[in-house]
Amino acid sequence: MTRKEPADTPLGDAFHLYDTTLRDGAQREGISYSVADKLAVARLLDELGVGFIEGGWPGALPKDTEFFARAASGELKLRHAALVAFGATRKAGTKAEQDQQVRALLDSQAPVVTLVAKSDLRHIERALRVDVDEACEMVRDTVAFLVGEGRRVFLDAEHFFDGYAFSPDTALKVLDAGVNAGADVAVLCDTNGGQLPLGLAETVREVKERTGFRLGIHCQDDTSCAVANSVAAVQAGVTHVQCTANGYGERAGNADLFAVTGNLVTKLGMEVLPTGGAAELTRVSHALAEIANIAPYTHQAYVGASAFAHKAGLHASAIKVDPLLYNHIDPASVGNDMRVLVTEMAGRASLELKGRELGVDLAGQPEALTSAVKKVKRLESEGWSFEAADASLELLLRREVDGPQSDVLDEPPFELESYRVVLDHRSDGEVVSEATVKVHVAGQRVIATAEGNGPVHALDAALREALSPHLSWLDSVELADYKVRILPGHPGTDAVTRVLVETSDGEREWTTVGVHGNIVEASWLALCDALVHKSLSEGPA
Repeated sequence: MTRKEPADTPLGDAFHLYDTTLRDGAQREGISYSVADKLAVARLLDELGVGFIEGGWPGALPKDTEFFARAASGELKLRHAALVAFGATRKAGTKAEQDQQVRALLDSQAPVVTLVAKSDLRHIERALRVDVDEACEMVRDTVAFLVGEGRRVFLDAEHFFDGYAFSPDTALKVLDAGVNAGADVAVLCDTNGGQLPLGLAETVREVKERTGFRLGIHCQDDTSCAVANSVAAVQAGVTHVQCTANGYGERAGNADLFAVTGNLVTKLGMEVLPTGGAAELTRVSHALAEIANIAPYTHQAYVGASAFAHKAGLHASAIKVDPLLYNHIDPASVGNDMRVLVTEMAGRASLELKGRELGVDLAGQPEALTSAVKKVKRLESEGWSFEAADASLELLLRREVDGPQSDVLDEPPFELESYRVVLDHRSDGEVVSEATVKVHVAGQRVIATAEGNGPVHALDAALREALSPHLSWLDSVELADYKVRILPGHPGTDAVTRVLVETSDGEREWTTVGVHGNIVEASWLALCDALVHKSLSEGPA
């Protein structure tokens, strides 16, 4: 299940990349991990190569107790990370060996234990309702007991920065009690998330000079500075950083593991992951988002889908010469990719780069490129949007490049004669849409009618009924997502509708766009583009 040493990175035990997604990250509103989820998360984090995985609070939460039991039984085999159990120091007035929650930490069989202890005088007196001496004895006794039982112990000094500002001597006494009892690292926690980088770094340097202890950092994101604070703390001398996947956590969240790691690896040159680990950042980030049932944040630093997406034509011109002129790193180094977005802001360089990305060679074809740029700008001014509809853009570019000889024009999978959609409000209150399509496919005129729970659903169903006997690949194609937006500047009944259709064949997904004053026609345009795009690779038969 476990190993006592941290990840086999070039830095080894000299630097700790510590993940607390399964404990602190699980406190985010909307996240509820099952035990199976927790095991899956731990495996992914271990694949990435973090040094320590905090699995939860055994003894306090039944789900966490079960997680550690199943991990100990052999369900969790870690190659890089050490598993960590989180818990509190013993209660006042007892001995550590008699405290049931301390015993639960031992029973978890985790080789590493992180103990949380209050280091703010106000919390000690008002929340714990003990004096400083007793609070320090609670820390000292618990750490010494666990170390004596063969556990490695880290001390999370809760509310440290607020406590140090209020009563420095009290905060340092708590650290001293833990470290002198055997704790390996004193973790300074910005529990309220209120610190700013310069002030936090100054405190870290001061504490390091006064104590000489090995220090760690744990930052909440209430000022949107958790990542910056964590990196500043490393630069000030901490060698243990606690993070959560994608910044999950209560309130505004925690320091994002992927942004912190990206900064440490690419900006500070610190090899905190095993060889090849950095290139897995994007994949693991998205996989963990899926387990949490939270859509990946597209604008997330390093790993977001838009992290290396360029929209302005000026940027694209420079990127065409050298991608690093507008990318702060090589996207591939963190497992991501560069994208060029095509909008009304696009110039010739943007479209040429985007064409290359889509497999359409516009180089050496100045007339086609000029025509395509003009068409994109005109359509965008009318409400079309190609930055999220690569499939429709690819069709547009192919038509411009190939002209009248384009396969897209010569052999479309079908040709529309007409369609009609009616709405039937029945006497029992049921509302049903019915669509009839007349198309020419494979040299035949086909008429098909179908019902649906809306006009677009009915139209899609009728089109499928007409085409299925003639297009062998159609059964694998399904509508994955459908988005409608009423465009600004066209109020009331004169509004223009933009429809984005995401289609999947089980192996890949592609997005098409349609724009019209009528939502059904806009949908029809997007649906047709989706099938034409699929036919490029499959053929009409």
